[in-house]
Amino acid sequence: MNTKTIKALEYKKIIHSLMEKCQSSLGKKRAEEVKPLTDMAEITKLQGETDEALTLLLKRGAPPLYGISGIKADVKRAEMGGTLNPGALLRIGDSLRVSRDLKNFLKEVQEDKDKTYPLIQGYIEDLSVFKDIENEITNAIISEQEISDNASTTLRSIRRQIVSKNDSVRDKLNSIVNSQENKKYLQDNIVTMREGRYVVPVKAENKNNIKGLVHDMSGSGATLFIEPIAVVELNNELRELELKEREEIEKILKALSALVAGQAEPIANNQFLLQELDFIFAKGKLALDMNATKPILNDRGRINIKKGRHPLLNVKDIVPIDIYLGKDFDSLIITGPNTGGKTVSLKTVGLLVMMAQSGLHIPADFNSEIGVFDQIFADIGDEQSIEQSLSTFSSHMVNIVDILANVERNSLVLFDELGAGTDPTEGAALAMSILDYLLGMGVKTIATTHYSQLKLYALTTEGVVNGSVEFDVQTLSPTYKLLIGVPGKSNAFEISQRLGLEMHIIDYARGLISEENIEFEDVLESMEKDRIMINQNKEEAEKYRLQVENLKGELSHERDRTREMREKILQDAKEEARSILRRAKDDSDYIVKELREVSIEIEKEKLKRIQEAQEELKGKLKKAESQVSDRVLNVKSKKPPKELKAGETVEVLTLNQTGTVLEKPDDNGNVKIQVGIMKISAHISSLRRSESRDTKKIAHSTKKIMSSKTKDVRAEIDLRGHNQEEAFMELDKYLDDAYLAGLKEVQIIHGKGTGVLRQGVKGYLKKNRHVKASRLGSLNEGGDGVTIAELK
Repeated sequence: MNTKTIKALEYKKIIHSLMEKCQSSLGKKRAEEVKPLTDMAEITKLQGETDEALTLLLKRGAPPLYGISGIKADVKRAEMGGTLNPGALLRIGDSLRVSRDLKNFLKEVQEDKDKTYPLIQGYIEDLSVFKDIENEITNAIISEQEISDNASTTLRSIRRQIVSKNDSVRDKLNSIVNSQENKKYLQDNIVTMREGRYVVPVKAENKNNIKGLVHDMSGSGATLFIEPIAVVELNNELRELELKEREEIEKILKALSALVAGQAEPIANNQFLLQELDFIFAKGKLALDMNATKPILNDRGRINIKKGRHPLLNVKDIVPIDIYLGKDFDSLIITGPNTGGKTVSLKTVGLLVMMAQSGLHIPADFNSEIGVFDQIFADIGDEQSIEQSLSTFSSHMVNIVDILANVERNSLVLFDELGAGTDPTEGAALAMSILDYLLGMGVKTIATTHYSQLKLYALTTEGVVNGSVEFDVQTLSPTYKLLIGVPGKSNAFEISQRLGLEMHIIDYARGLISEENIEFEDVLESMEKDRIMINQNKEEAEKYRLQVENLKGELSHERDRTREMREKILQDAKEEARSILRRAKDDSDYIVKELREVSIEIEKEKLKRIQEAQEELKGKLKKAESQVSDRVLNVKSKKPPKELKAGETVEVLTLNQTGTVLEKPDDNGNVKIQVGIMKISAHISSLRRSESRDTKKIAHSTKKIMSSKTKDVRAEIDLRGHNQEEAFMELDKYLDDAYLAGLKEVQIIHGKGTGVLRQGVKGYLKKNRHVKASRLGSLNEGGDGVTIAELK
């Protein structure tokens, strides 16, 4: 691209703004190399990158792009077998960390199914992540000057020894400097270091009183820094440990460098990918700052900028311009007063084209079109050169000659005040000739001028169109609006009159102008008035159109609102019906709950009465037992049997029952006896030989009863449908029968229901003398609708 054009359009300022958006020096370097391209495919790719970055910034915010730095040289050194210093390893660790974080960022981005980012995704997917190497570096290195104790167990051990040895040396030296005997020899009671060894400051005249090695002397010579002989060996050991520490650190750095060398190529490749990503997101940030959009590119030289803004001017002070070229005409001649915005319009077009061809978004409305040109030439500004003895006209002409020598068909040429700086007639003639030459080549040209001849040239030449910057004569100020198809009027006489110049002078000046020029200016004035009127009518029509649109919108809104209200009323009615049903259900649930609670309370009351009755019964039983104890249990045999043998029948006086002796009496006179199904132990003094009972008959009867019980008693009882009082009576009888039948485990079916009966059964089983343990049934046994009781 032409160097003078880049300078004239201040393109480098845009690049500087882009560099400021980069987070790394690598990104800034990449941004500094940006220049307008001519390959359509490459420009399209760069625009796609910028568009993806802008979208991601708006949707997800800035990605993690910290810690990007140049690591290729460090990786190369490691690959060649060199040992990297901690700083280089830290940079590599940061590079691996940001690569991993970008991978995680991409995973979050991929959750958004509505939008894809193939270009940026491609860069991030190509990044290599080595978490193990990153962790090893992070674990081992704290800073460029410090290696962590965690780098290796050996290093940790050495450093602990160093700390311990340091403490020993300092303790020894402190004992020396604090000694009353040595204080008089010392310059000061301190411990210091010289050449990495601990020393004490000794007065020069007392050097023979402190035995040791002299390491240094003060500037005055009054103080010698002596290492006492008592700590020389400790200092030597300390130095050895420090050497071991350095050797271990060297081993650690070498091992880490070897890890990097093992993945040298992918780690080094990360540098390029991270640099590109930093640069791409810098383009997105610049677009965000400028409120820029992606232009539609074409290779036909067409320009259609909508609401374009100069990127280097304050947004608040800019009047956007609409400018188009290359479709119906190839040359645009802009006229108008000074400071009216002609040059800014010219620079805006040139700079936006260069930005678009550099892959940057442009500060304009959506769907603005930009042609891709092979060359962009600009002759803008006063380049008068005293050193080369060139006038304004000459300096411009030198530049124009260079442009005409290098211009090609697919070029954009921008002229500011073409033909100015010389005789107006000759200047205008030269300008028309140059414009004709470029028009014949098909070159896209925009030129600004004050010459009336060029306005007429544009009106009479096919492919050339007038344009102008609007000027308000009433306020004597430009509006900065660019109008295409309308030639600008100089307004010199009107401005002079408004500024107070005498009318006779203005009239005389009018007389000096040729009739043709006056008529032409009058035509322009008439056209300007017609244009203003047309614009006013257009604005009024637009106002009416907007009013109609607003009324249509209001009507549509009212219709939608009515429909929404109708739907809302229906919805509210449905909600109210649901609410009524919900409240009714809640009320019924509450009543059922209350009934259940009342039922539970009744059951609790019944249970309480049963328990009270049981307690009363127990009391009566205890009383009866007491009476029995007095009357029966204390009964003694008048003639205790002697020499009892197993199988004999005896009467147990305390029980008033007959039983069979199972074993001979023991030394204490206790005898084991079978009474019915029970085995008891009784003292011989409470026994009497039976004279009338038939032992075999009793045994047979007992066996018969047990056999009958075993046959009739089932392994389960169903208590469903009973209240607690009835259930306990049934359960009590059943457990006695089951125990007599010798059952080890029984099922008690109480159902699930409210759980009252289940809890009652659970409490009852805990107190029953026959029950060893109980539990709820498993899933295949009936779940919590069944309780399993294990009998003793």
